[in-house]
Amino acid sequence: MSLDYYQETDLADGPLVLSHEMPESQSVALGIFIDVGSRDESPNEAGITHALEHMLFKGTKDLDVDRLAEKLDELGGNANAYTSRERTCFHLHVLHEHWREALDILIAMVQEPALPADEWVREREVIFAEMAMVEDTPEEWVTDQHVEGLFPGDVIGKPVLGSHDSLASIGIEDLSGFLMHWYRPPRMLVTAAGNIKHQDLVDAVGEANWRKAGEPLLRKQPPAMATGLQPLKREGGQAQLVVSVAGINASSEQRPVAWLANQVLGGGLSSRLFREVREKRGLAYSIGSHLNALSDVGTWSVTCGSEPERAAECVSLLSSLLNDFSDSITPDEVERARKQLEVQLRMGLDSVEGQMLYLGGRLDEPVLISPLQWLDQIRAVEVSEVSGWAAKYLSAGKLWTVAAPEQALDKICDRIRTC
Repeated sequence: MSLDYYQETDLADGPLVLSHEMPESQSVALGIFIDVGSRDESPNEAGITHALEHMLFKGTKDLDVDRLAEKLDELGGNANAYTSRERTCFHLHVLHEHWREALDILIAMVQEPALPADEWVREREVIFAEMAMVEDTPEEWVTDQHVEGLFPGDVIGKPVLGSHDSLASIGIEDLSGFLMHWYRPPRMLVTAAGNIKHQDLVDAVGEANWRKAGEPLLRKQPPAMATGLQPLKREGGQAQLVVSVAGINASSEQRPVAWLANQVLGGGLSSRLFREVREKRGLAYSIGSHLNALSDVGTWSVTCGSEPERAAECVSLLSSLLNDFSDSITPDEVERARKQLEVQLRMGLDSVEGQMLYLGGRLDEPVLISPLQWLDQIRAVEVSEVSGWAAKYLSAGKLWTVAAPEQALDKICDRIRTC
């Protein structure tokens, strides 16, 4: 399939292959996406997807851990990976003349990982250190608590990193079995952006020995988002506040309207939240709003950090701003948001790595449209549509999460209860 923005080929015995050619670029970014994440784990497997992300850098059939690291460094580019609730991705960014060698390494990591047992013993300790780092970062810690509060008892709310107990019970055979089950077409996607020809990429991917196709992924619909108040005692110099309402999923046709509403609310220096909470009143250093989307569920969230003694005032202001937001959106605010999104989308087109990662969204929908096509849709949105969308979603139930020292917590929560 050839589209204006990207080319796509579905290999009969392999993954889907997408590319976006940027002929003037000096580099190529390559990615292998696997449609599996932490929400696809059983309770005993909690954290295994993220653990595999770490372990695939510990060598291949032909390269031990040290030689693999040396090869990645010799290529001189950026080697990285990430795990989310629905996705795992391994990606490399190299000079264009090295793309074939980089692709061969990526494929070997995914198809023929060494998974040495002694490396897993050590890497598990590294992940424990990563967990400790999250615990020591108030913003990350409260976000994890908030998501778990949004979906209590459901795997979608569990931390991507898993827990100490679950990781301690996972052995190398579990890692290998999980990989062999999930790392198969049609749950795999290979993407590339930069100075690369699509047919060259297809030919190279087609030469690899891919595992036989597995069953299509069927995910259980998550429960309705919880609402109410989640108070958490946590000592520190700031109170952390998160409030969420239900949002849109990753393939929603409402994305242009939602992006504009979010940008006006808390997406920039002139946004409503930044101006009213930080600039006019000095109630917070960090304040913003965020859209978070999965394949079948989404949230619209506001995050804020405030001094404990001023957090109750901050909560009252946030509640008032959210209640009044949809009826007070102005044409000037929407026009500024439009320009901000245009800058983000157009400047993003210059990023080889960004375009490669963008192609990974193909796992969420049957056809991707280009960033410039999104821009056309954003330009067509009326102010009344932004106001109507915001009114619909902000009128629904909210979950407030407050993490603060004990002496301030009750006062903050009392203010939420009266909002």
